[in-house]
Amino acid sequence: MLNDQEIMERVRSGQVELFDELVNRHRASMLRAAVSKLRNQAVAEEAVQDAFLSAFAHRHTYRSEHSFRGWLWTILLNTCRGLARREFGRIDRAGGRPESPTAVEPSSTGDALSRLVRAEQTALLFRFLNELPEAQADALRLRFFGELKFDEIAHVMNCSTNGAKQRVRSGLERLSAALRRADVSSIDARDISGSDRSEGDNQ
Repeated sequence: MLNDQEIMERVRSGQVELFDELVNRHRASMLRAAVSKLRNQAVAEEAVQDAFLSAFAHRHTYRSEHSFRGWLWTILLNTCRGLARREFGRIDRAGGRPESPTAVEPSSTGDALSRLVRAEQTALLFRFLNELPEAQADALRLRFFGELKFDEIAHVMNCSTNGAKQRVRSGLERLSAALRRADVSSIDARDISGSDRSEGDNQ
């Protein structure tokens, strides 16, 4: 199986149909991150679509010596910021309030009640994530939604690797504290993605 970099090299060489494989690989995690950031399912779907369109349109700017995930997620975060400015400007002009986060349908195979509880927990987790400082929240999104390594996060966020680790660590601590205050004992910060990795490694 080709890795992301190899696929992009072939896309750049003219095998543009292979770009669909990259969409299939990354769309779900990007959508969860966009929902958590934009607090609106429809706008999040627009952000992901726009990010992929932008990545394809600018495919010749990608360099294979760099992380494809880092390159793609940089585009996604920038796209989300642009759409957030647009949406909040529209809301301000209308005198309304932003929507609450819309949780992506959980993949649980449990009964309807279990799925409902899980959806409510995910929405709560997204809300607390959105209340963190943006740098910490985006670091968590990159780490747990995108599964980026710390050096990749550092590149995306234009900081040192140690700085990326600190943002993830601080974000996890604040997120866990918020969950404890809400007396939510059945989920923790790593439920953002279901990842079981330690925050201290660089894998």
